[in-house]
Amino acid sequence: MANTQTSQPKRTQGTAADNLDRHLISGVLWTGIAKWGTQALSWASTIIVARLLTPADFGIVSLATVYLGLLSLVSEFGVGTAIVSLRDLDEDQVAQLNSFAVALGIVGFLFSCVAARPMGRYFNVPQLPIALVVMSLGFVVSAFQSVPMALLQRDLQFKTLSVIDGIRAVVLAAATVGFALAGLGYWTLIYGSLLSTALGTGLIVFRSPHRFARPNLESLRHAMVFSWRVLVARLAWYSYSNADFVVAGKTLGQTALGSYTLAWNIATMPVEKITSLIGGVTPAFFSTIQNDRAELRKYLLNITEGVALLTFPAAFGLALIAKPFVITLLGPKWSSVVVPLQLLTVYVSVRSISPILPHVLNVTGGTRFGMWSALLNVVLFPPAFYIGSRWGATGIATAWIAIYPISIVPLYWRVFRDIQLRLSQYLKVLIPALTSSLVMALGVFITSRTLPASLPGVVILVLLVVVGIVLYVASILLFFRDRASAIYRRLRPRPA
Repeated sequence: MANTQTSQPKRTQGTAADNLDRHLISGVLWTGIAKWGTQALSWASTIIVARLLTPADFGIVSLATVYLGLLSLVSEFGVGTAIVSLRDLDEDQVAQLNSFAVALGIVGFLFSCVAARPMGRYFNVPQLPIALVVMSLGFVVSAFQSVPMALLQRDLQFKTLSVIDGIRAVVLAAATVGFALAGLGYWTLIYGSLLSTALGTGLIVFRSPHRFARPNLESLRHAMVFSWRVLVARLAWYSYSNADFVVAGKTLGQTALGSYTLAWNIATMPVEKITSLIGGVTPAFFSTIQNDRAELRKYLLNITEGVALLTFPAAFGLALIAKPFVITLLGPKWSSVVVPLQLLTVYVSVRSISPILPHVLNVTGGTRFGMWSALLNVVLFPPAFYIGSRWGATGIATAWIAIYPISIVPLYWRVFRDIQLRLSQYLKVLIPALTSSLVMALGVFITSRTLPASLPGVVILVLLVVVGIVLYVASILLFFRDRASAIYRRLRPRPA
């Protein structure tokens, strides 16, 4: 009888862990299918639109996007994060937050209407005010999805969210190409974004509707304090992470900003798909296991290893094929993109694994520390970008490489302390991806130097990509077969 009593909890605990693993893997796979299934369409539409539009068109929308992205964080106010992380919120409090989110969206739109003309004068771009007002309509629309989306995430309904995300991406790709072919210029990017937002919001609200209730600030005090800290951290992050666009737009001009923006988009696009995939899944899981430090360590290490295996080769490879990629697919008019693109991929490789850390802080009581760390970065980055702008877009991209690794040290220190994680454990899971990426990079570099220059650009580009993939996979299987086997066992479907 004693043996039965002691063994049962182990089986229950193991079963719960297995179930959580299956939910995590299922969530990542479904989200990955949606994001990578539409990635080809996104790349194709970006290339087509870049050929049809001009750097100045991209510059106008980039200026509007920087401002609107900042304001959207204020409009969201961390409501979604609070619902996912704070599992003690009752149904009426969620309804109050739903009303609060919509009210903030309306306020955001009205504020944009007031700020549009001064923004146009500041940047000396006459087209900017009307672009800001039209794009700000997205605040009102997207406000209705904040709470429904958070509830779907909290309930681990990642299949539903993945399908919706896939539909949005397909419509966005088709719409932007159609608008560009119709000769709409920079309105191509604006109309496409609004259409995607409206469609996504409609589908999410249809799938997970929730009632509204009059907000009671006393009832929402705990959620508001949590949301405020998350909001300040996000605002600080957005301020310093977009200060490069502001500096480029003010000091380098609209055309140079357009080139830098496209370099940024290309450098971050493949990695953003992966990190947003993980970022959309992990908060709900970290919330589920927030009181178990061992499980937090396990999932942080496993997720970091998986992200590194996917993002490191993508970033390294893109740096090596940047020139043939840009010249062949985008055309010579975008040649100024090449060097900033190569530099930004170095920064992206480091950035790809760090966004997981704030999700851990949110569930371990470290939101205040995360807030102050982000505010410190607001002091560090803008001056670095301004100094770097003396050397154009290349100097701004270099500033990312110089400052970002230093800026994330406090974040790593706090997370490692909170979950009792050793640095050696963390570095160990990065070795397979880093080593294999370096092997791949060496092979691609040698191949690029030996291929005949007479070959068509498309052929050279395809050959370099194939060589890179083969070398990376071969290196993983040859030098890190045990790690590959362990990952396969985690991903292998298990019987329910």
